[in-house]
Amino acid sequence: MLKLLALVGFTLSLSQFSFSAEKLVLTGSSTVAPLLGEIAKRFEKSHNDVRVDVQTGGSSRGIADTRQGVADIGMVSRALKPSEKDLTAFTVAMDGIGMIVHSSNPIEKLTQEQILNIYKGKVKSWKNVGGPDKSVTVVNKAEGRSTLELFLKHFQLKPYEIKASVIIGDNEQGIKTVAGNPNAIGYVSIGAAEFSISQGVNIKLLPLNGIVSSTENVRNGRFPLSRPLNLVAKGEVSGLKKQFIEFAKSSEVSDLVRDQYFVSVEQ
Repeated sequence: MLKLLALVGFTLSLSQFSFSAEKLVLTGSSTVAPLLGEIAKRFEKSHNDVRVDVQTGGSSRGIADTRQGVADIGMVSRALKPSEKDLTAFTVAMDGIGMIVHSSNPIEKLTQEQILNIYKGKVKSWKNVGGPDKSVTVVNKAEGRSTLELFLKHFQLKPYEIKASVIIGDNEQGIKTVAGNPNAIGYVSIGAAEFSISQGVNIKLLPLNGIVSSTENVRNGRFPLSRPLNLVAKGEVSGLKKQFIEFAKSSEVSDLVRDQYFVSVEQ
């Protein structure tokens, strides 16, 4: 009986301990999430009583969830808009958006006009831009993705103008789609693309406006379609939330930023 009481007491104490753990919820950009997932693991190792839950769903979700209090911190792969002044952004890294094709595609570059005509459906065959006589598979991003917003802005396109063959969500889906189709073209995070290429995935990045799509050109400011990778918060940032954001911006995670092929902005 005494053993049973002792076991019950021990179980209760464990239960009380587990409930005492603090939790941070992050939602948003699928570009930022893999990096923050790794940062969260490292943060938890030095904060045994903290659990960090990282969920994707796009930058729009990160904004909405943070405003509604569903998430403690949002992940957004763009700068905040004037209409989002109720939130504060904290940049943890820099990235770019690059055009990708299958590695077997002989095309080495496309002009801005050619990319526009492909996405508008005016160019339907690779033959029309110096490639093989094969139909172009146009891969586009789903609504609510910052990558789509920035692509539209850069090319001065309206969503309804794009004639997409395939609609994808996150970068991984886009990369898998292009890697699995020799006739596909898409646009994704340069960091995600370079990481995949380093792992032997069958894609290649095309230059944009004559500038090589690379992390190095994002770092030196030459690449024309660069963006901040942000954490966003509403109201006063203090306590655990502040600790985590400061950690995510620090030199303690710069190796994780580099491992994801992003540009560090450590402070």
